Amino acid sequence: MEFNKNILKIDTEEVASKLEEFIRDKVKNFFRMKGIVIGLSGGIDSAVAAALSVRAVGAERVFGVLLPEADSSPLSRELGRLMAENLGIEYEEVDITPMLESFGVYEKRDRIVKKHFPDISGGYKFRLSLPQDLLEKSTLNVYYLEVKTEDGKVLKARLPHEDFLGMMAANDIKQRTRMTQLYYEAEKRHYVVCGTTNRSEAVQGFFVKYGDGGVDIEPLSTLYKDQIYQLGEYLGIPKEILSRTPSPDTYSYEVSDKEFYFRLPYETVDMILYAMENNIDKETVAKSLKLDMDQLERAWGDLERKYRATEHLRQMPPVPDNIP
Repeated sequence: MEFNKNILKIDTEEVASKLEEFIRDKVKNFFRMKGIVIGLSGGIDSAVAAALSVRAVGAERVFGVLLPEADSSPLSRELGRLMAENLGIEYEEVDITPMLESFGVYEKRDRIVKKHFPDISGGYKFRLSLPQDLLEKSTLNVYYLEVKTEDGKVLKARLPHEDFLGMMAANDIKQRTRMTQLYYEAEKRHYVVCGTTNRSEAVQGFFVKYGDGGVDIEPLSTLYKDQIYQLGEYLGIPKEILSRTPSPDTYSYEVSDKEFYFRLPYETVDMILYAMENNIDKETVAKSLKLDMDQLERAWGDLERKYRATEHLRQMPPVPDNIP
């Protein structure tokens, strides 16, 4: 078997048909419900999941929800609306900022920012990011706090682990609040909640437990990110969404998935994950990706560590055996 980027090519018509049948069957026969609620983020994954849902159960049985907050990109709202209108589905926009304020989300994260940049004031923006030199040297996944001041100056500080945990604990409330709102909309309609996590994200643990991971069905979770884009082309997803850089869209200073988590482009992540899962030898992978063996070992090792560290996210809560 020749290993190159074509290894991820799918028969989009066949895959779309199978996913539509999966969605239709689970809604009707497993859950015995009437339709689907889906969060529309303005990204490719939610767009593809929404399009498949419409094809599966009809536009009249799909309800879209836009869930912006203070740090959301205005483009997310714009593209979320575009997708809903493109599909002809009913949708609603719910600003979750007041809910997050009641949890103290912004106060908690700002406290950490001010701890590292005590003189900062005014309308600053910030993000978390990882070093982008994974292929060049072996480094741990130590996060940096980057702050962009009103005058455009960027300040950067290494984030101690306890502050990283505090920041993530606060930010993850955003995803969990969205999950709560989606289930409110779903339960009052007797609908299921459709997830949007793809295989690359699922395998690497790039989702929030009981947040965007809290759903009823995950139709995209067997497809790599590259394959989601293939489906997007086939399904006629608007070009504005297809061309948008993937982002968690949870920080006021925009950050890509690559900068925030993967440290590699999705094309590389997908190919290495495929190689891992299909026992492709590393020499073949390195040659195909035009990497030397040291570079491949660093990338491979990083992806393996993320997989192991996030295994609990992919499991049901442990229960005791043989008791009583």
